[in-house]
Amino acid sequence: MVEIRREISSGTKDQRSERKKIMALAQDRRIDAILVTELTRWGRSTTDLVQTLQNLQAWNVSLIAQTGLQFDLSTPQGKLIASMMAALAEFERDLLREWVRSGIAAAKAQGKTFGRRPGHRPKADRLAPKVLRLVEEDRSYRDIAKELKLSKNTVMSIVHRHRNAKIDITG
Repeated sequence: MVEIRREISSGTKDQRSERKKIMALAQDRRIDAILVTELTRWGRSTTDLVQTLQNLQAWNVSLIAQTGLQFDLSTPQGKLIASMMAALAEFERDLLREWVRSGIAAAKAQGKTFGRRPGHRPKADRLAPKVLRLVEEDRSYRDIAKELKLSKNTVMSIVHRHRNAKIDITG
């Protein structure tokens, strides 16, 4: 039996629900192999990856990278290769993080701005009159948000801006 699971979050995040589910299946011995696209997608750090590989080995579950590498931690060579690959992946991640931070700092030094333009809320601005009308009808923020496909916080923000600015609601 083959099952495909996708983890959207980064390999560096601690809370990864799909990984936790797969590890639980491995611990219960309900699977005997895990195929990952690449080793870097499985572990957060060298120590995390080595610990995970040791757990999988204890449960007789193989971890296979899509490149075809299988990590057999029962041999010194397998441990060495897994540790080296994990260390290289962690180094690559750290280097990338450093490059991104450096690039952001350089852009800021040149006066570049990030994020959307201040006050630029096209969807919220377009729906503000309708939101305010529904608020006047004593509809709850949650109902308004659901009906207009907005977040409750956006609805609250529109109402707050209206109360502070007394904008025209006749639109």
